Amino acid sequence: MDEFTGLPDLASRAFGGGVVYANDEFFAAADHLVLPAPAGHAPKTFDHKGQVYDGWETRRRREAGHDVAIIRLGAPGVVHGINVDTAFFTGNYPPQASVEAVSLPGYPGREELEAAEWTELVPRSDLKGDSGNLFPVANRRRWTHVRLRIFPDGGVARLRVHGEVVPDPALLPKTFDVAAAQYGATVVDCSNMFYGNPQRMLMPGLAQNMGDGWETSRRRDDGNDWVLVKLAAPAVLRFADLDTSHFKGNAPGWARLTGRDERTGSGEWIELLPRVALRPDTPHRFPIAKALGKGPEVTHVRLDIFPDGGMARLRLLGRASRAYLHARMSG
Repeated sequence: MDEFTGLPDLASRAFGGGVVYANDEFFAAADHLVLPAPAGHAPKTFDHKGQVYDGWETRRRREAGHDVAIIRLGAPGVVHGINVDTAFFTGNYPPQASVEAVSLPGYPGREELEAAEWTELVPRSDLKGDSGNLFPVANRRRWTHVRLRIFPDGGVARLRVHGEVVPDPALLPKTFDVAAAQYGATVVDCSNMFYGNPQRMLMPGLAQNMGDGWETSRRRDDGNDWVLVKLAAPAVLRFADLDTSHFKGNAPGWARLTGRDERTGSGEWIELLPRVALRPDTPHRFPIAKALGKGPEVTHVRLDIFPDGGMARLRLLGRASRAYLHARMSG
């Protein structure tokens, strides 16, 4: 059941997710639901409303009904599973919850969302306090918003909506970062992730520190480390950004990029960027179109670093297959 937790959190603030509406947030704001960092807790920390919680907490209901929050997915897509995380809520978590979803174009407001026809993803289910509550989702449609209902009231720390990103091709430029997680790129394999998960290299924005990137352990052999990225769509690549920001005594000495089109089944690797030297704490940009001309489309790219070290971000700018993107959008 927990296999889906390795997929991106479509609701995350890191992708631009946000809370559109909450009927009550007396003790703690619903905006906490989509924060990318795990919930924290400082016991015996009180403000004028009571103990401070890193989550969404409503007042105790004295009448019939339940509480609700509507979340705009930062990255619309297909939901594989949901985690209603009640971390640190013990005597004040909701006994039950349900989750629904809807797909609407543009930027609908509260009235449009409330009038829409919602689809149940997670039926009303029991929750445990101070723990992740994982629910697999079978529906494979594309969604833009989710609605969390808690019965009857209480506190939820985070709502994680794990799934596959499916961007709207009408909103994408001809050339964009096809290695970006917010457009659907994902890491499918790597040699080592001792200090940091390589998926962080694909996240939006600049890395904040060394912990916000991919870092391997020190190699004591003659090999090198690598990561394999499935692109958001088959693409002809133009530029590669290899960013070693914050990695000073532990940046790789060199890097190389190769790619292949897994639709062909040949498994043949094409050199995209020959082995190049990298500098510590430096954003690098390398053109790759010149060597390939118009070049073939690739679906996967392998980044090899020599011999080991840390990378903050990987950006691969290219022209994506519009046919592929439209097919994903239509399901």
